[in-house]
Amino acid sequence: MSAEVLQDGDVIVRRERALARITLNRPQALNALTLDMGVAITKLLRAWAADPAVGAVMLDGAGERAFCAGGDIRALYDAAKAKDPLPERFWSDEYHLDVLIARYPKPVIAVIDGLVMGGGVGLSAHAAHRVVTERSAVAMPEVGIGFFPDVGAAFLLARSPGYLGTYLMLTGERIGAADAIYCGLADINVAAQRLAELPAALADCRTDEEVRGRLKAMSVPPPPGKLPAARPWIDSCHAADTVEEIVARLAASKVEDARAALATMLTKSPTSLKVALRNIRSALSFRRVEESFQQDYRIALACIAGHDFIEGIRATIVDKDRKPAWRPATIESVTPDIVERHFKPVGALELEFPD
Repeated sequence: MSAEVLQDGDVIVRRERALARITLNRPQALNALTLDMGVAITKLLRAWAADPAVGAVMLDGAGERAFCAGGDIRALYDAAKAKDPLPERFWSDEYHLDVLIARYPKPVIAVIDGLVMGGGVGLSAHAAHRVVTERSAVAMPEVGIGFFPDVGAAFLLARSPGYLGTYLMLTGERIGAADAIYCGLADINVAAQRLAELPAALADCRTDEEVRGRLKAMSVPPPPGKLPAARPWIDSCHAADTVEEIVARLAASKVEDARAALATMLTKSPTSLKVALRNIRSALSFRRVEESFQQDYRIALACIAGHDFIEGIRATIVDKDRKPAWRPATIESVTPDIVERHFKPVGALELEFPD
């Protein structure tokens, strides 16, 4: 029996027996998340949490190119230019949705097929069951647009083996299925050609154990990743406490990939690099993921009020000249005061989460 389609548009909603399925449906925009999509998904999840007919929830993306390439940053850019408060609401709603997924009382299965970045990582990496494929490409490249890896990614990546999380946050490196699993951003690999079988396979699942069993039966080992073998140079360089020292260690390394990482970092926003480093190091002490989202919200509001985020979007997707003029322009010019500005409490705007 085919699944029942309950809703269409930018969010497709289907039901297959006890499985409720949400498909992000903006394939032409790599399924980038809009405010309206986030609101719709939140409403659905809250309703299903209390619905005894729903046993589990699956999140996926339309098309084969991406699960979700992030948030709609052009909308944030336009709002900032117009002094519109949309960014405050967008991030508040997005972060609350991500925490809802992290704390959901029923199994949530995220199918991370194709590209997943930024907001897509927020929707997927906090789910209980995270499925990758041979087409998966996972990244948090925000330092390249004058922003920072948000959506609670610092909480997860701070707990990756060694200093891989620091490396990924400061370079924006894309990783495949095996490395995503190794870093704690995914759980299991399924061949892309079998994804169409997932809804039927999960249709009667109501517990995490049942979901794990069905997914394991469909899983195959992913091709080997690159990060385990790169751990020696990544850890030795990225264990440093400052961006300046990380840069110095990369520059002194005889490993070609270390020099490539350095070249990549030096194209990023100097302010973003320092903010991202402080964010991931402090996230290691957080006991609950909610603390990371609260900190991310403070940083995000500081970014939208500053220079580099708007300049980064301009250079990347507006004028597309790929020549952002960062301010300050060098890592050494980013003072502790500039970094501290991103971590200050935001008063009445502080995010609140129920215990």
